[in-house]
Amino acid sequence: MQKKGVIILGIESSCDDTSAAVLHDGCLLSNVLANQEVHRVYGGVIPELASRAHQQNIIPVVQRALELAEVSVEAIDAIAFTRGPGLLGSLLVGTSFAKGLSISTGKPLVEVNHLQGHILSHFIDVPEKQLPHPAFPFLCLLVSGGHTQIIVVNSPLQFEIIGNTTDDAAGEAFDKCAKVMSLPYPGGPVIDKLAAEGNPLAFRFAKPRVGGLNYSFSGLKTSFLYFLRDRLAEDADFIAKNKTDLCASLQHTIIDILLGNLISAVEQTGICEVAIAGGVSANSGLRNRMIAERDKRGWNVYIPEFRFTTDNAAMIAITGHYKFLEGLTASMDVVPMTRSAQ
Repeated sequence: MQKKGVIILGIESSCDDTSAAVLHDGCLLSNVLANQEVHRVYGGVIPELASRAHQQNIIPVVQRALELAEVSVEAIDAIAFTRGPGLLGSLLVGTSFAKGLSISTGKPLVEVNHLQGHILSHFIDVPEKQLPHPAFPFLCLLVSGGHTQIIVVNSPLQFEIIGNTTDDAAGEAFDKCAKVMSLPYPGGPVIDKLAAEGNPLAFRFAKPRVGGLNYSFSGLKTSFLYFLRDRLAEDADFIAKNKTDLCASLQHTIIDILLGNLISAVEQTGICEVAIAGGVSANSGLRNRMIAERDKRGWNVYIPEFRFTTDNAAMIAITGHYKFLEGLTASMDVVPMTRSAQ
């Protein structure tokens, strides 16, 4: 079935998930994702294995996305792809495929910053219900395995970072502390599940403070590691006996750090439209705390659906939609960027 309006094919391959999505005038028609379970064995993403899996997955994933959307490749208006940040090998697969498809179809390319995609996931429309969209300007707490930022979003394509991590990201702190406790990878969701059964005030860990609205999580990881080292010296079964309380206390500490700066950002900017985005925005403790702050402070809070928290092509397609409307297409000499330009 052919559709009128702007149709964007989105392709996401920044890390270990291969995803393709089709949007029609900003409304989601399909969003297909292929996971790579192989990395669980190694307790983290192996870049070479990730790029090989993307090569195997990208054609069937894109084909399936078009089939589910009932859209032919000839009917799309542009191909949006993740330029970065991310793993170089993974990004190369998505970028190369997008270029090849562009050459064969004559459709323009639109490069997308993966982080902006997470933010703009709040503007995806879905056919089955009306999702709330933030009003501009709004604050976005972007929290993932590789990034922790507070951003003022003035328009779909105008962003100002007012808080950043000086070292590790919150998601990385979750995963590395989980690894210390010998929890399965990825550790963040496991900690979240165990935390629901524990006492968040059972243990206290460091809450590093750095300048302005910036974050630091390396001190927390060190505090957690030394705490366990000392307790295990006294009782070899300490982790096993206190696993739920450890997870609950760790999660409570990380959320306290995140929300402390976010509250300050609202006070400093006067912006009460507040959103969260990124993989860690799926954390139930963070989502519940955002709701509590909304009720306490009168914020308008926007929490993404779980399907839009992880790396997915729908967020790449919606960003591509806005850029395409502004005529911001990419040339064939565009190359992936492993790091985000600040």
